[in-house]
Amino acid sequence: MRIAVVDESDLRAAVVEEGLREAGYTDIIRVPPRGAFVADLEKLKPDLVIFDLGSPSRDTLEEMLAVSRALARPIAMFVDQSDEQMIAAAIDAGVSAYVVDGLRKDRVKPILDLAIRRFNAFANLQNELQEARTALAERRIIDKAKLYLMSTRKLAEADAYALLRGTAMRQGKRIADIAQALLTAAELLDGKQKDESPK
Repeated sequence: MRIAVVDESDLRAAVVEEGLREAGYTDIIRVPPRGAFVADLEKLKPDLVIFDLGSPSRDTLEEMLAVSRALARPIAMFVDQSDEQMIAAAIDAGVSAYVVDGLRKDRVKPILDLAIRRFNAFANLQNELQEARTALAERRIIDKAKLYLMSTRKLAEADAYALLRGTAMRQGKRIADIAQALLTAAELLDGKQKDESPK
């Protein structure tokens, strides 16, 4: 596992790195939080990012949000002091573990494990939500195609669905793809017929 440690302080970074090495991690890269460090992180492609900061500013949290969006990786953050607004902003920025005044080398591994588990759980929820949205959108397309067949071919709903399903099986495609192709063709033909109708 490649771990990027974002820290300005050599002393603090040394504590984190020592905790990581004692936990068995060896691929550790330190990235100073200045300049185009988000672009540097993107190039390094770490599996996990640790932010080790004293008192994070609003700008720092904005940069973390950029890191979270760019990398889609677990992020753990150690800070010396914070408040409720900072914690809420960190969570909104995609931080998987936010630890206040708890930087000790023996705590690094359990916190990383927690960050990874939280990140994976959230990613799974996002995937499930996306799958549900996709299934709903596909169901609407299929229903619309069935209605089109029912009105133009005078078919019952079951027969319209059977026609879509049979076509999909013959062509080795998904029913939603066949339904979308039918609706696209119908839209083109209807548009052409309107254009060709006498003025």
